[in-house]
Formats: sequence, C-alpha cells, structure tokens
Amino acid sequence: MEPIDIDAVAARLDGETELFAEPLSEESMSVGVYRLAAGATDPQEPHAEDEAYYVLSGRGKLRVGETVHDLEPGELVYVEREVDHEFFDITAALTTLVFFAPAYGSLEPT
Repeated sequence: MEPIDIDAVAARLDGETELFAEPLSEESMSVGVYRLAAGATDPQEPHAEDEAYYVLSGRGKLRVGETVHDLEPGELVYVEREVDHEFFDITAALTTLVFFAPAYGSLEPT
C-alpha cells in the first residue's frame, strides 16, 4: 500500500457538508479524517467500534460519556465502542484523524 497524504484528504473536506473521509479501511481497522468547522454542531452517533481521535489542527472540546476534554493539536482521546460522545465549543476548525478498530461500519450497533 502506498502512503496516504492526510493533508490532501483533509483539504477535500469543507467541515460543513463533507465532514468525514476514510482513506484506509481494512478488516481489522480503519482510519478516517473528521473535520468540523468553527462553531459547528457534531452530528455523529455512538459507534459500534472502538475509536481514537488524534487532533491534527484546531481547538474545541470533546465530551466522552460524562467527561469533557479540551482539545488542541497533538492530543489523542480514546472512545470506547457505543459510548455517547460529541465535539462541541469548536473555536477553530477542528481536524482529527480517527482510528476505528475493527473497521468503521464492520460491526452492528447493539
């Protein structure tokens, strides 16, 4: 497999109508780029897969269950499968790498 230019993937997302791209998907895991514009509302629902978000750029907050994390570039947050979570208070366009295990969409929600 050839290396993936994550900056190019992120550049294709506008953070308003296109929020997510998945440049890598294998049975055991997948990697996506998730981008939310400043002031955006996070529309996602809990996932059936475990996931980890790595912040590439921007600033905001992530609520995981009852815990709130202030986010800035370089931080990594784990979200256990089916745990309610949402990004909010996004003060600068937030771009994250999101790692799913197993691959996104491969499990049925319970």
